[in-house]
Amino acid sequence: MRLGLYIFAALTLGAIIGALTYTINPNNYLVEVLGINFNFPVAVWVVLPMFILLTFTIFHMLFYSLKSYFKLKKWQKDAATLDDALYWSLVNEPKEQKYGMEEVKSSAVLLGQSSLNILDSVEGLNPRLSRVVNIINKIKNGEYVDLKEHKMARIFNEGNPHLIQNRLNRLESDNEFVEEVMKSSSQFSKLVQAQALEIFARKETFYKARKYAKVFDVENFKVMLSRANFEEDMGLNSEILNDFMNGLKLSCTDFVEIANVTKKQFAPDENLKLFKRYQAENPKAQNAYLYLLFEYELLDEVGAYLDEQDGNDFIKFRALYELKKEHKKFKLEDLVDTDSICK
Repeated sequence: MRLGLYIFAALTLGAIIGALTYTINPNNYLVEVLGINFNFPVAVWVVLPMFILLTFTIFHMLFYSLKSYFKLKKWQKDAATLDDALYWSLVNEPKEQKYGMEEVKSSAVLLGQSSLNILDSVEGLNPRLSRVVNIINKIKNGEYVDLKEHKMARIFNEGNPHLIQNRLNRLESDNEFVEEVMKSSSQFSKLVQAQALEIFARKETFYKARKYAKVFDVENFKVMLSRANFEEDMGLNSEILNDFMNGLKLSCTDFVEIANVTKKQFAPDENLKLFKRYQAENPKAQNAYLYLLFEYELLDEVGAYLDEQDGNDFIKFRALYELKKEHKKFKLEDLVDTDSICK
């Protein structure tokens, strides 16, 4: 029963009982308390206990109503806090929250140290959670989501897996973003940098790649080189090649693979000049240089070069050199596979 209705009913009942009592006995009744005389009609004395009980009952009901009200407010506040905790766990940015109710805190505190993984769409969520679940599912499905448009650009910290995946999704559909990552690679995660570089190496020419030579790694440089043998106007020349070679840590096998490409791209004199310099600067390029000397049938230069080296070095090349002196029809591939020159 509502408090107002209860008071009205209690007063009405008291008034009825008082009226009936007064009609039966309209006389007064004297009561002395601590020397004070209280002289009231009998009807008043009859209804007085009822009104005293009503007064205490009202205070009792008010006390517990206020207690329930404040408890409800705590529940409502904790529900809002729990909603916030769910939001940050969904976006993989868990934050510790303060709860007023021990019943909620004892379980919900886990959300401050965990991230939620949504497997499918969820019905019945409030608009805020429904929106973020929808965005995360789109990202997981390979779709790029403009976080600024959804006012979520500042929600994700660098390294957040959802942010990284969203950027990877964008790389597949936005060539301008690929170059943006190449220009400012330090601002993006290693995974995004690697994916941007891989896409760039698969699509762009050496003309465009030259200014990003310091960003390239060996594998993606070789991807571009392999394209040079099949695609027109990749823009590979000796100056551009030098820009890349200066920044890469190349193995013996890498130098041989590069020589295998450049022998088709450059004139023999230009190619030999390049690799003569490379082998002087880096011993790992010596096998590639000898390989080119054999390819161009420059046996006198092969002999002169081998004479300058230790007798136990380049055994395979020495064997081929001896055979070539006697039987010029022998080729390098007859004795050594280019893939195993460095072994």
